[in-house]
Amino acid sequence: MKKCFLSLLLMFGLTGPILSAETGIPWDRFPKERMTDLTALQSGARTFVNHCLNCHSAAFMRYNRLRDIGLTEEQIKSNLMFTTDKVGDTMVVSQNPAQAKEWFGANPPDLTLIARSRSGSKGTGADYLYTFLRTYYRDDSRPTGWNNLAFPNAGMPHVLWEWQGQRKAVYETRVDPHDAAKSTLTFLGFEELSKGTMSAQKFDESIADLVAYLQWMGEPGQAKRVRVGVWVLLFLGVFTIIAWRLNASYWKNIK
Repeated sequence: MKKCFLSLLLMFGLTGPILSAETGIPWDRFPKERMTDLTALQSGARTFVNHCLNCHSAAFMRYNRLRDIGLTEEQIKSNLMFTTDKVGDTMVVSQNPAQAKEWFGANPPDLTLIARSRSGSKGTGADYLYTFLRTYYRDDSRPTGWNNLAFPNAGMPHVLWEWQGQRKAVYETRVDPHDAAKSTLTFLGFEELSKGTMSAQKFDESIADLVAYLQWMGEPGQAKRVRVGVWVLLFLGVFTIIAWRLNASYWKNIK
């Protein structure tokens, strides 16, 4: 009975954030070509360490793995290491969990596997993150002053608002023509309150770079795995033909 109870707790603990991510608007499609662009991955890594690593950790990722996206050890030490002096250390922060819970309502999650853990019926984890980071809007009713369309009532504020600018969500109440007592609140779009330092296109590209890095960080060897997989499939295809012809040769004289 005790094991069953613990299993249920574990199940709800793991699925809770994923179910939360399933609420909100449909997810936009993340531009997958960013995953094979080393410049984009390097740009995403820079955004991550400058804007995300202040509160979130990546405890299963070591700085020296950034060499896999074309950075030298000197570049990593000079431009991306702000929490440690050793390039072999993991990306952890010294933030006090108790203080983080007081400030945000919950301790910010580790982001090493965030892209892999947020996939759902609406798309991949990268799709969710790409949508989530681009759909913040001003909401004075929230403690942080921000809300999000992809994850309503999210505890995380809009960290990159200076890049995107400030917006408010515009809604319209639509009454059911067949039942006047029924109505729905429909999202119409955003109204700009102040401009950001980036254009809308440039901001989307920067978010795509960041999401590409988060996706890569969850499995740094995924590009190599895909390349090896292609060769394995080609080998199996050729071997299947050889085995088929060899089998026919062995059995051609046997009735």
